[in-house]
Amino acid sequence: MNPALALVLAIAAELVGTTALKLSDGFSNHVATGGVVVGYLSSFYFLGLALEAMAIGKVYAIWSAVGIVGTTAIGLVYFGESIDLAAVVGIGLIIAGIVLLTTISGAYTPAH
Repeated sequence: MNPALALVLAIAAELVGTTALKLSDGFSNHVATGGVVVGYLSSFYFLGLALEAMAIGKVYAIWSAVGIVGTTAIGLVYFGESIDLAAVVGIGLIIAGIVLLTTISGAYTPAH
């Protein structure tokens, strides 16, 4: 599988798992709890596929940062959560960091 596609699928599955975790109501909603398990297991499976060809530092940075941004967006849109200026600035810094890691930095080149 294309490693970039695997990373995208890992991120999507992580967002599903995290959203299901919010909906699980302390794991009392068994359908949502199943979504947590499937989402996180799928996420780690696809993350492992991405790591076969991509540097661990870059993969983890992208996976976690996009997860943070995506989870925040889901919270805003679907759960009516709010965001303040500090959070917007923080998310902007996360995005800037990912851009630097993936376009300019040579620090995360694969060892093999």
